[in-house]
Amino acid sequence: MKPDSRAPGRVGALTTAPDRSPGGVALGALGATLSWSTGLRSFERLRGRLERTNFHGRTVSLRGGIGVAVGAVAAGARVGSCAAGPSAPGSSRVAVAALVATMSAGAAGLVDDMDAGAHDGGAPAKGLAGHLGALARGRVTTGVIKIAVIGSGALVSGVLLARHRSAVGARGPCATAVDAATSAVDVAAWANVLNLLDLRPGRALKAAAALSAPLLADRRPSAEAARILAAGVLGTAVAALPEDLMEDTMLGDTGSNALGALVGAALAAHPGRAVRTAAALAGTALILTSERVSFTRVIARTPALALLDSLGRRPS
Repeated sequence: MKPDSRAPGRVGALTTAPDRSPGGVALGALGATLSWSTGLRSFERLRGRLERTNFHGRTVSLRGGIGVAVGAVAAGARVGSCAAGPSAPGSSRVAVAALVATMSAGAAGLVDDMDAGAHDGGAPAKGLAGHLGALARGRVTTGVIKIAVIGSGALVSGVLLARHRSAVGARGPCATAVDAATSAVDVAAWANVLNLLDLRPGRALKAAAALSAPLLADRRPSAEAARILAAGVLGTAVAALPEDLMEDTMLGDTGSNALGALVGAALAAHPGRAVRTAAALAGTALILTSERVSFTRVIARTPALALLDSLGRRPS
């Protein structure tokens, strides 16, 4: 059969165009995560710098967290021309918002991981209150840097997402400002929450998957951006979970902050104001609660959570 001359180049376009479906984004994020995590294992000079001792006293590698951060960024980049189509007003802002959120969170986490507390002084600061208290005393910890960088990235992302929604459906400046603030809190809060959960193998990855999976059920065209970003979260988590559970790798701040920012971006990209607001309130509440309550103790005392938390984990 001869090629259809009425559609020149169509076959080539179909085979080379990037797949921005949820499945395609999930596979792309999975591939990016695995390739970076596996590839870093071959760099002898980096191996020692990436090794840490976990709560069991086992040696684990931060290469898994770097792979997760790359997967999160890759997922953000692939959202591209979704959200009402490439010609919709401001559609590219969704991709930029996701990229800014994941890149700033991953970069800030990497700085913290590589510093390993060297600049925190004799008594390392812990928690939001601890780092802000250190800043009040004139000491700039890497935690303070994280708050500034992740917060700035979240704010930029929130503004971009709010402006995108304003371009699609006209709204007043006050409504746009509230939307931007809520979306920024979504990104910043969940970047922090996943970091707080990353105290046991697989815990943060399971939480990220559980938070993102429900977003895939919303089939409305206006929810396509949230659906695609959620698929990216799932692809990244699936890629990292086996080695994380077996305690070969760990997320560290690099991976947990970047993946949390992607979760937050997916929630912030959802068209439902109630969803965005609930996510912002829940994330903020968990951060404030963590200042006084140990998540690990709560999980250990709750049978259902303890079972889910330990599922697939390497025996101690």
